[in-house]
Amino acid sequence: MEPLKKNHTLSSEFIILGFGDLAELQILFFGLFLVMHLITLVGHTTIVLITLIDTCLQTPMYFFLRNLSAIEICYILVIVPNMLANFLSKNQRMPILGCALQMHLFIALGGAECFLLAAMAYDRFVAICNPLRYTLIITRALCLQMLALACISGFTLSLTLTTLIFLLPFCQSHVINHFFCDIPAVLFLACSDTRANEIAVFLVCMLILLIPFMLILFSYGFIIAAILRIHSSEGRNKAFSTCAGHLLVSVMHYGCAIFIYIRPKSCYTPEQDKIVSLIYTNVTPMLYPMIYSLRNKEVKGALRRLLVSHN
Repeated sequence: MEPLKKNHTLSSEFIILGFGDLAELQILFFGLFLVMHLITLVGHTTIVLITLIDTCLQTPMYFFLRNLSAIEICYILVIVPNMLANFLSKNQRMPILGCALQMHLFIALGGAECFLLAAMAYDRFVAICNPLRYTLIITRALCLQMLALACISGFTLSLTLTTLIFLLPFCQSHVINHFFCDIPAVLFLACSDTRANEIAVFLVCMLILLIPFMLILFSYGFIIAAILRIHSSEGRNKAFSTCAGHLLVSVMHYGCAIFIYIRPKSCYTPEQDKIVSLIYTNVTPMLYPMIYSLRNKEVKGALRRLLVSHN
């Protein structure tokens, strides 16, 4: 019994290994990801501000875009500061409750983002496939309801899944081979049978990832068919430009997440997971504002108006 008690005492905190095997590149990585982090924060904060201030952007599409950027800001603040601190220290210690909180917020915000992307696809579906009834269907009340449902669903599913994972005993090791408390990395440390937890992870991922992504693809099937029926090339280009950015963001977000989470524990590969996690926690959030602003004339126009008014 004594060794077991000792092992459980060790698991009262985790050691986040991060990129300890690349010690000679730690400072370089710190500088690179710090710059990316700042660019991401500036980009999303700019989108939040211009969609709040500019009167031309007070539409449901930009309501969703504003809240998506607000969620992204919170999402990266949960992960990136700890990751940057890990670059400056050999091993970062984190209390088990801190690890559970990080996982909960990461899943909750990621889930809310997934549901919100599905709501945005529905908004574009109605706008292009049923434009005459758009203002009757996509009301402000409906937008608020969809936002509330996305956040409540994300946080409820996250709380359930995080609780199930952290009820497991962690008595084999307390070293997480990752740069944050991600689901596969923590499950890998459990010393009891995790099959029930893996089923729970799969079911939650079905609700958060696969079902919304299938709805998005289903919506865009109708949207593309409707765009192809538009006679004027100018009309087709305008319709496509409002949807292409959202579709690209959706594919990037869901693609990385599905690769990480829709698979059994036996397929867990720490180094590969860290690389893919770097992409969807650092690279894709930085690209989102660029994708939405560079392909969107209204956003670019609002940015110009904002800069002119300040000058």
